[in-house]
Amino acid sequence: MKIAAPGYRFILAALMLVLLGWAMEWPPLTVLGLAAGAFLIYFFRDPERPIPAQAGAVVAPADGKVIFVDTVADHGVLKAPAKRVAIFMNVFDMHVNRAPVAGTVLDTQHHPGKFLAAFREDAAELNERQTWLIKDAAGRQLLMVQIAGLLARRIVPFAQAGQRLDRGQRLGMICFGSRVDLYLPLEAETTVKVGERVLAGSTVVAKFPEN
Repeated sequence: MKIAAPGYRFILAALMLVLLGWAMEWPPLTVLGLAAGAFLIYFFRDPERPIPAQAGAVVAPADGKVIFVDTVADHGVLKAPAKRVAIFMNVFDMHVNRAPVAGTVLDTQHHPGKFLAAFREDAAELNERQTWLIKDAAGRQLLMVQIAGLLARRIVPFAQAGQRLDRGQRLGMICFGSRVDLYLPLEAETTVKVGERVLAGSTVVAKFPEN
């Protein structure tokens, strides 16, 4: 299975524990290294995903559980009301995040902050996060926000401002438990409910009306 690039250094550290335990003839350290390595390989997995081709589809930017589907009155970045779909990722979910639509990254910004539990409502404003403003081919602007959580201490971007993205393209990841919020124009029709589990790049979470 493909491993996301940010995971290699963590897996290497686990391998060093295995080698150290073997060299010191200390089995508990070897077992710890093997267990840590197995978990890290699982955590940093980056499987290929079938990407929906239907016009107007908006795909999930993250694996995980939908915790909010609502409307915000006036989002500060979009400067307009928006529909929100928030997805919580626990440590067992795949953490590579994907572009919800095909389009161009107008801007991406890193915002320092706290490391509160990511499922909290106020984590969207208080926690460390990375924002992605994306414009699709129809000129619609969407905002994707990667939010660090209680265990997450690192957000790793794979793309940059000005880059053209395909729907479902990998654009970053968050290490160890986190959340991704997606803000959509009001014309979008959300297709998921709170409590549903979604897959990044594959699950359609909203649709735009066809012209």
